[in-house]
Amino acid sequence: MPIPPEDRAPDRPPAGAVPPPQGDLPEPAPPATEAEPGPDTATGPAGAEDEYAAALKAVEDRWRRALADLDNLRKRHVRELDRERAAERARTAAALLPVIDNLELALDHAASDPGAIVEGVRAVRDQAVSILERLGYGRHAETGVPFDPSRHEVVGVVQDPDAEPNTVAQVLRPGYGEAERQLRPAAVTVAKRE
Repeated sequence: MPIPPEDRAPDRPPAGAVPPPQGDLPEPAPPATEAEPGPDTATGPAGAEDEYAAALKAVEDRWRRALADLDNLRKRHVRELDRERAAERARTAAALLPVIDNLELALDHAASDPGAIVEGVRAVRDQAVSILERLGYGRHAETGVPFDPSRHEVVGVVQDPDAEPNTVAQVLRPGYGEAERQLRPAAVTVAKRE
């Protein structure tokens, strides 16, 4: 024997879903009394309940559609983010290919002219630094500038009478990038007062 619709359990929303909004539903009409027949005496209380049930069904349908749209948006965002990461990784790797090509050329010609290899390696280094600058990570290897803990990493303190106190005396390893977008800070020695 089938279960009447009023005794069935309501459809359950998906796990973790937000409950449907309750504020948009019309208030159910008070039950009509026989003493005050109104214009809706032909439909009676059953008509008001049908209207309420239809409004409830419409709100639940909008809620389910909104959940589905949100889930589709989330999935599309994840796909687009993965696609952008792969594209950026490919652009960065492609930018480094000329550096590798020039290093291979320098190694091929090293046997014929050993003195030229130093100049070739210097040119390849300058090319790699230029690529990093185009990617937004400029090189910082300045001496004599005030010490900045967001750009410099102190590896030693030296007494230098020619340098101002608390300035960079020597750069041991250059830094790349700005404070908010930094690949690494510059490793420096800092001058101090005697």
